[in-house]
Amino acid sequence: MPLEFRKTVKADYPDVFTPEALRALDALAPLDARRKSLMDARIRRRADRAKRRQPIGFLDPNATIDGTSITVSAARAGNFVGSEIPKDLQRQWIQGTGPAARPGAAVDVGLRNVAYALLSGADGWMFDGEDALGQISTMSLDNQRNLKLAIDQDPRFLAVAEQVATEMNKWAEGFFGRTIVSDWRKQLSFTTKIYRARGLHLDDRHVRNDDKSGFSASIVDAVLFIANNHKRLIESGASIVLYLPKIQTAEEAALWSEILSALERHLGLADGTIKAYVLVEQVEACYQLMEIRAALGQHFVGFNTGRWDYINSVSDAMAWDGDFVNPNIDAITMTYGYMRTYEDRVRRAVNTPDRDGRFALWQGGMEPNIPVGSEAGVSAGMKRAVAGAEREQREGASGKWVAHWKMVHIVRPVWEKVGDANQLGRSFPPLTYTDRDAADLTHLEPAPRTVRGARDLLSVAIQYGNAFGQGMQAAALKPADFFGNEDVLYLMEDMATGEIRLSILWEWLHKRATLTAADEETGAREGDMVSRELVNRLLAEEYDKLLKADNRDVHENSKDTTLPIAREIVETYLNDPIKLPWYVDLLNITLGNHDLSEAKRRIKLLADAFAADGTRITANLDF
Repeated sequence: MPLEFRKTVKADYPDVFTPEALRALDALAPLDARRKSLMDARIRRRADRAKRRQPIGFLDPNATIDGTSITVSAARAGNFVGSEIPKDLQRQWIQGTGPAARPGAAVDVGLRNVAYALLSGADGWMFDGEDALGQISTMSLDNQRNLKLAIDQDPRFLAVAEQVATEMNKWAEGFFGRTIVSDWRKQLSFTTKIYRARGLHLDDRHVRNDDKSGFSASIVDAVLFIANNHKRLIESGASIVLYLPKIQTAEEAALWSEILSALERHLGLADGTIKAYVLVEQVEACYQLMEIRAALGQHFVGFNTGRWDYINSVSDAMAWDGDFVNPNIDAITMTYGYMRTYEDRVRRAVNTPDRDGRFALWQGGMEPNIPVGSEAGVSAGMKRAVAGAEREQREGASGKWVAHWKMVHIVRPVWEKVGDANQLGRSFPPLTYTDRDAADLTHLEPAPRTVRGARDLLSVAIQYGNAFGQGMQAAALKPADFFGNEDVLYLMEDMATGEIRLSILWEWLHKRATLTAADEETGAREGDMVSRELVNRLLAEEYDKLLKADNRDVHENSKDTTLPIAREIVETYLNDPIKLPWYVDLLNITLGNHDLSEAKRRIKLLADAFAADGTRITANLDF
């Protein structure tokens, strides 16, 4: 099916929509139909589990993984061809994350993001096209443009990088008492460049099918990054690496494998040239880890264990179960109940050898702290960050993520002290697939559930929706009650932040959760249910705090534009008895619109469509 391009994007971005990239998009366009079929199947599985009140389970070992010729039992036994780990991925102690663009910014300003990343000293940097990248206007294309300029070492980028190196050293001299960039030109080649494409569940905002239906953002992102940069990356001796988000099943991984293989064939690259990490962000994927490895075959290099998206997926998968109610978000750490099981299964999966005795990498989770605040606040935050990294290293992770370049030299020493490039092949018990194993992936433990926790969930959820509407899908946030308190650090938050906060609040409200402690301000008592009246009161109070906040925490120009829309989205999501599958759908359908009445119309359109027959409206209504 031929493709259409929004307005003047091809003319405005000839360096992104290059002839080679356009030919590659045409070549891969037929795969979009299969993607849509798999996304429809997701919604059907979700509805069927709710109807039958049945949790997710392991696959039949005798079944064949759809989209492959590999049986489930063969995958679990490692009887498949995997990938060697390329030289530049063998040591990835610290991977930074963040986009290569800023909302409404000139090229030179956006290039600063790339310069900070490549001069940071991180072993790899995941340039984000998904959860941390704003989708307002043409930011997704700015992201691609800026990355291409950096990979090409364009003079515009080099001029920015030289200036940024000076600024970074000035900060480091104040914080560490030393510089961190000794030779900025040499440093630019140190960090492995990795790209996170958008998930299969999202449509692109600038490309669609000529029947006006949405077209895969995953295909657009992968094609534009690889078609435009593969030659330069290979010439420089670097690997071509993607992060693949939001995969729920091995069948979806098989589609990703076909996308990557089709792109290799089109570009004349050898099989398995394109490498991929998989973010284990969906609980269903944790039931199919070896199957996902097998489906991706020679493309697969490792798993990453995130926190926010995974918690959200567990909440969503168990939305039908009235007895499944999460505690306060801060209680759900990586050592909590189902999270501990999740991490353990991932490390066992990557250390299961494939047919050739090869193992895969485990990249640990995100460190969201930023060293900005009071001396006491920064000291405490950095101690937590280092302790978290030390725990993950002990547990078997070959590295972890940080959300800000300033964190690289704080956390990286944890792995430097140990000295091992990675922990490939570390011995762990083999994976098992019992009923107990399945149940442990949704195992709850007693923990607080409080009004304070509800306030924090609401405040950050609204703030994130507001930031998204302003084009900032990655934002430094903290609950409104801590504005002005420099002992409480801001955390770098992305799309997953909003998703999990609303999922937990929806649980508390619709499953009649009980509070574990009294609250003097509201008069709530221990054992009281989380009522609609309480949630509505807290929503009004937290929103009022945001309206009164200064420009540092809530931009003044958002208070009569995107902030009211964010509140409307949060209120709709929470009050709907049918749990919507994605907060991002509501944010996307209102993106670029500042009229509250129009936003309400679109929000209702989306909610009504999903309630009627499970239809998700994902296409850009302003195309």
